[in-house]
Amino acid sequence: MPDRTVFRVLEETAEQYGNAPALHQPYTENGQRKVRTLSWIEYRNAAQEIAAGLRTLGIGKGDIVALDSETRMEFYLMDLGIMANGSIAAALYPSYPPKELIHTIQSCDAKAVVVEDVKTFDNLKEAPLTTWILLTGEAPGAMALDQLRKCGRDAMQRDPSLLPRILSEVNPADDAILYLTSGATGQPKMVMVSHRALVANIDTGPIAFPMGPEDRTVAFLPSAHIAQRVVVELLPMRGGAPVTFAESLLKLPQDIKEVKPTIFLAPPRLWERIYSTICTELKKRPAAAQRLFYAGLALGLAAARYRRKGQRVPARIRFPLALVDRLAFAKVRDRFGGKMRVAASGAAPLGSELAEFYEAIGMPLVEGYGLTEGSVVSFNPIGRPKPGSIGKPLPGVEVRVAEDGELLVKSPSLMSRYYKDPEATAEVLRDGWLHTGDIASIDADGYVFITGRKKEMIISSNGKKIYPSHVESLFKFEPLISQVILIGDGLPYLMALFTINTATAELLDGMKEYQGRAPAEIADAPPVHAELQKIIRKVNKQLAPFEQVRKFRVLARDLSIEAGELTATMKVRRMRVLENFKENIEELYTGKEEAN
Repeated sequence: MPDRTVFRVLEETAEQYGNAPALHQPYTENGQRKVRTLSWIEYRNAAQEIAAGLRTLGIGKGDIVALDSETRMEFYLMDLGIMANGSIAAALYPSYPPKELIHTIQSCDAKAVVVEDVKTFDNLKEAPLTTWILLTGEAPGAMALDQLRKCGRDAMQRDPSLLPRILSEVNPADDAILYLTSGATGQPKMVMVSHRALVANIDTGPIAFPMGPEDRTVAFLPSAHIAQRVVVELLPMRGGAPVTFAESLLKLPQDIKEVKPTIFLAPPRLWERIYSTICTELKKRPAAAQRLFYAGLALGLAAARYRRKGQRVPARIRFPLALVDRLAFAKVRDRFGGKMRVAASGAAPLGSELAEFYEAIGMPLVEGYGLTEGSVVSFNPIGRPKPGSIGKPLPGVEVRVAEDGELLVKSPSLMSRYYKDPEATAEVLRDGWLHTGDIASIDADGYVFITGRKKEMIISSNGKKIYPSHVESLFKFEPLISQVILIGDGLPYLMALFTINTATAELLDGMKEYQGRAPAEIADAPPVHAELQKIIRKVNKQLAPFEQVRKFRVLARDLSIEAGELTATMKVRRMRVLENFKENIEELYTGKEEAN
C-alpha cells in the first residue's frame, strides 16, 4: 500500500463511500432515544474544519493536544482533525483522578486541551494552559467545538490555500499519536507513534480483520487505549464500516441489542462478567434446564475440537447440538443482537477456558494481541481460532522468542520512541526488535501463546518460577470469583487474595440470611469461604505442586479504578493492590485461611 497519513486514509474512505453512514451517536432527549449520524464526507469535512480551526488558535505541526473524553463521535472528529493539522493527539483516561490527569497534561507538554464537557473542564482547568476546547456544552474560558469548526470554515473561505498548505506539511514519518500506557506493571510511559506506523497497522485489516460498509460495531472502550483507537476507530475508518457509540456503559447492553453489531471488541473482563451472569441465571432455572445447558456445552466443546482439526462434526454430535443451540445457546447470542460475525477479545489476556466456553455456545472469541509500543501484533484467524492463543502475527510482523522466553516483535508499526525518555526507549527497542516483556511460546502451526509478564514472575523460596496469569485465569473462570491476585515471592508456596461476585455468592447454599447485606458481610460469610475451599481444591488439581494455592484471604470489596487498583481497561495493577491490602496480606503470613 502507498505511504500516507492517517487523514489521507479518511479522505480515501470518503471518496469511496461518500454519503454512506460513518458515525452514529445515540443520545436521550425528553426521555426519547435519538441518534445523530454523520456520513464519511461529513466526517472528513469536520476534520478539515477542526484542522484549520486549530491553526487559527496557533496550534501547529508537532504541537501536542491532549484529549480528555469518553469515546464518542466528537472525539473521533477531534482526533482526526488534530492529526490532519500535523499536531499530535494525546488521549487521556477520563476515569483517572483529576490530579493525575493534570500531571499528565503538564508532562506531555500539551499546548491545548480538549475536554468532553463543562464538568471535565472544571476538574482540569487548574492546569497551566490558555487553550481549552469543549466537545459538548459551553463555558467561559473554553471554545466550543462548533465555534472551533466555524473558525476553521471562515479561515478556509478567507484563504482557500490554507487547508492544502496544512495537509502538504504533514508527512507519513511525522508523529501522530502520543499514547499513555495503562501502567499495569509500573509507572505509565508516554509512547510516540507515527502516521506511517498507524497506517501500516490498519492496512493489514482486509486480511486479518476484514470489515466493510455492511458491518456494524459498537465503541465503548476508552480511546486512550490502543485496542479501541486502532481496532474500533481507525480500522473501521479504513474499511468504511460504521461505528455506533455507546451512550453510556449502563446502556451498553441496550445499545448492543439495538445496533446488532457484526463485529464487537471487548476486554476479557466483559466476557468474564457475561459468563458469570449466565452461570448465575442458570442456577435459578429448573434442574432439567441446567442439565440441558451443560450437556449442550459438552457437545459444543466436542464439536469445536473437530472443527479445529478441520474435520466434519459427526451427526451424533451435530444433531443434538443443533437442538440445544436453538433452545439455549441462541438466546445467549441474541443478547448481542444475533448478527455477530466476529467477537473479539483484546486489551488483556483471555483465559483458554473462557475462550472454549464461548466457542462451545457458537460465538468463538477471536483473541488478538497488541501493546502500546507495538500496536496490534497478532490475531487468531477468523474461523480457525485456538483457545488460549493470541493467534498468528499480522502480515509484515515478525516475532521470535528470546532465550529467556521473552516475545520479541519487529514490525513497521512499532513506536518511534518513549516521549522524553531515550534510556527507556533504548531498553526496549534493540536492533529493530521490540522487547515486549511478555513470556511466550510459538507452536508448530505458528500460533503464539503468552504465558505471563516478566515483571510479574513470582520466584518461590525453592527457586521455582511461577507466572501468575496462568494460575489466575483458572480461578477467574469460576463465577463466584471476581478477581484473584497471587502472592508468593520468596515463599515456599502460593497465597491468594480473592474478591467475589456478590450476586453469585447470594445463590450459594446457606446464604439466604446474607442476601441483600453489604458486600463485606457477604464476602466474610462461612458458605462463601467453604465454596472457595472447594474451588481451590478443584483448581489445584490442574496445577503443578509449586503452583498450587495453600492460603487465601477474601477481600471486603472488589478492586476499583478509583483506588488505583485497576487500569481503565480493567487490568490489575498488582503493586497497588499489594500496597492497598497490606493488612490482609500480613494476616495471610500469620496463617489465616488455610486452603486445605
